[in-house]
Amino acid sequence: MLVFLVPLKSQEKSASWEKVCLLFERTARSICNQTCSDFQVIVVCNQRPTINFSHPKIKYLEVDFPYPSNQPNYLAQARTDKGRKILAGLIAAKEFSPSHIMSVDADDCVSKNLAQFVKNNFSANGWYINQGYKYLNNDSVIYLKPWNFHRISGSCNLLRYDLMDVPENPEYNRGYGSYKFYIDHQKVKDVMAQRNHPIKPLPFPGAVYIIGTNENQSRNENNLKFNFLTRRKLTPEICEEFGLARVEN
Repeated sequence: MLVFLVPLKSQEKSASWEKVCLLFERTARSICNQTCSDFQVIVVCNQRPTINFSHPKIKYLEVDFPYPSNQPNYLAQARTDKGRKILAGLIAAKEFSPSHIMSVDADDCVSKNLAQFVKNNFSANGWYINQGYKYLNNDSVIYLKPWNFHRISGSCNLLRYDLMDVPENPEYNRGYGSYKFYIDHQKVKDVMAQRNHPIKPLPFPGAVYIIGTNENQSRNENNLKFNFLTRRKLTPEICEEFGLARVEN
């Protein structure tokens, strides 16, 4: 079984909670569009989002972590908040005896073929998404990222659960450094190799990194460049595979 972990930012730290909920609803619909039923979704949140979608595979884990305002800057605060939510989700995932775990940002979309692929390869160490898409919210085109997708998006690693060193007694009151493995997505491939558990590139585009929503935690939306050579028409087939639907800005 593949468990998707979705850490959701709080209403307190959202520019628009209504927008955060709409974006998450698209993500939830995308994840639950899997072609195989062997998956579970754990959403770790401060408050349950208000959406017009429900699914028996979604479990909400509400936490009461105070926002880590003692961290030195916005980015460290956001990463600490996200990291400990992922850790809480990893602990909760034990209930489902997963073979693999994938953390998904709450405004991204994923391929409907992930759960079936994991089921067919359940003993593998895991995969990083080398190929994916970059999408400016509500645009009529989409951009293929033919390599190094895992360096720009947090929705990029599928890892075998028993290789993640999930602690028996987790601590949630520490700073960003304690959760780096869960947050520094671009380094996971190298870390797993150093641990003698190398992971492979996923053999198909696995996710869509969505920008231009004004709710991106890393605040790097204006620094990402688009290449017209990788531009693709946003076809109904792409929309169906990844659950891409319009969410108004």
